[in-house]
Amino acid sequence: MTRSVSIFGATGSIGQNTLDLIRRDHGGYRVEALTGGRNIAQLAADAREFGANLAVTCFDDCLPELREALAGSGIAVASGPEALIEAADRPVDWTMSAIVGAAGLAPGFHALRHGRTLALANKESLVTAGPLLMSEARAHGARILPVDSEHSAVFQALVGEDIGAVERVIVTASGGALRDWSKDQLARATVADASAHPNWDMGQRITIDSASLFNKALELIETKEFFGISPDKISAVVHPQSIVHALVGFSDGALMAHLGAPDMRHAIGYALHWPERRNLPVDRIDLAEIATLEFRKPDEDRFPALRLAREVMEIGGKAGTVFNAAKEVALDQFIAGTIGFLDMAAVVEATMDAISNEIRLSNAINSLEMVLQTDHLARVRAKELASRRQEQTA
Repeated sequence: MTRSVSIFGATGSIGQNTLDLIRRDHGGYRVEALTGGRNIAQLAADAREFGANLAVTCFDDCLPELREALAGSGIAVASGPEALIEAADRPVDWTMSAIVGAAGLAPGFHALRHGRTLALANKESLVTAGPLLMSEARAHGARILPVDSEHSAVFQALVGEDIGAVERVIVTASGGALRDWSKDQLARATVADASAHPNWDMGQRITIDSASLFNKALELIETKEFFGISPDKISAVVHPQSIVHALVGFSDGALMAHLGAPDMRHAIGYALHWPERRNLPVDRIDLAEIATLEFRKPDEDRFPALRLAREVMEIGGKAGTVFNAAKEVALDQFIAGTIGFLDMAAVVEATMDAISNEIRLSNAINSLEMVLQTDHLARVRAKELASRRQEQTA
């Protein structure tokens, strides 16, 4: 039976890997909508190849280029946030949510309202509005399947298990491009330094987040929100080889690990074909050839993002929204060259402190509008604090 799918963030690494798997399925899937950013050539080429009914760019100024690229194809084109929502409201069997950042929250939220399966690669959705998103899925009989390699690994380890028997969940971190750098070296790290991941092929933003361990911080919070695990049972460990993606410990002392080559098509394929397992075009690991798997305790003095994540999990409520918004602003500023690598964590922590003086962070979020309001407030404060930090170091 042919299944209908929509892919949000189709031109990014997750979207391209998803399309690669669909391409190999030879007609098992029908593409309804594809969305992307400024890579219009890729978006248009994919829309034509897969016969999409709709192609959407997030940016209004890119619409003329997209319209021209798809002229005569019969494929509808649109642009902007409202067009993303309209695309999410088109009924399909399976939706990939792979837009990077908080911008991916609203489309994913709307997709759940149609009782469909949402493959969630946008970790910011759960970080900023986890309880709200999970409640929306339950209300409409929809299912959320994790696509982060770590959460897919935990999800698979829990198949057939009693969540009440879980003693601990350990997510692994490659450590990123700068894992062995001293604090003095990190203070001088450039965007190019942080953008060269040793194991994974990802976009620039997530690669830099990996280098700062902010990506792992988001994943700790995501683990709490998705699986309902208490914060004291969730931890991270640095694993340079990126072969073990996560481990789940149970009350009988057993520790179950998910192993696989560092290829996002593992997690994407599991979500795409769930509840079945199908053959995937990924490398099969040879443990004898690998020989050694290393694990290290993260250094939170050099990488304070994990400490901040624990604070967010303990506070709950609006803390995740503030944390993520400040992180995105700090990342923008680092990429623009206005603050240093270590300044990112400082800006996030200062923003959380500043916002806590204005609103009660522990207050629950009960609507998408509240998420967006809190997100906006946090971004304004983070920009102010980043500018102040730039002035101090100039």
